[in-house]
Amino acid sequence: MLKTNDLEKIWQQVPPDYYEKGVTENILQWWWHGQKINTFQKLVDKKNPPNILDVGCAGGMMTYKISQLLPASQITGIDVYDKAIQHAKKKYPRLKFIVCDAHRLPFKDNTFDLVICYETIEHVVKPETVLSEIRRVMKKNGIAIVTMDSGSLLFRIVWWFWERTRGKVWQGAHLHPFHHQELGQLIKKTKFKILQKHFSHLGMEVSFILTK
Repeated sequence: MLKTNDLEKIWQQVPPDYYEKGVTENILQWWWHGQKINTFQKLVDKKNPPNILDVGCAGGMMTYKISQLLPASQITGIDVYDKAIQHAKKKYPRLKFIVCDAHRLPFKDNTFDLVICYETIEHVVKPETVLSEIRRVMKKNGIAIVTMDSGSLLFRIVWWFWERTRGKVWQGAHLHPFHHQELGQLIKKTKFKILQKHFSHLGMEVSFILTK
């Protein structure tokens, strides 16, 4: 198992404002994250879930985009990397951000109507523990969206080149490079029910829509 110092080195590779880079700086990243927002709109009911938790919010850009789409919702973003959370608090002062470990979420059972975990589960030390925590804090009639790369052949090819060029900051960051079938099995192991399995990004990303 990786030590805390090793994990911190991996976190520090990615600047807190990394996701805010525009199309002129990184067109592939700009397209990828634009597709994430478009997919979220398709998957989430237009009614505003009262309480939303964003697990692994990094610098807060995705949390902010969701707050624009669902302005009546109360949204909390959490991340273990302190510098990312401090950036999020400064950049988006109207939103709530907390430094905490997704393996031990500091919330009571059955708290959130919607829990999202976007491209985070592959970066944690114990994915099964994090999934169990997500299930615990989700309301009985709530929904969770767990999203990551699908592990498809196209993604693996793109990722191989990406890590060696514009995406060097991500080298070694994927602690668990799941194929979508492996992630599906792990999700079922944590007693989630899979309502839908949605592919996006030319099949390179998969979103699991889950309930208890």
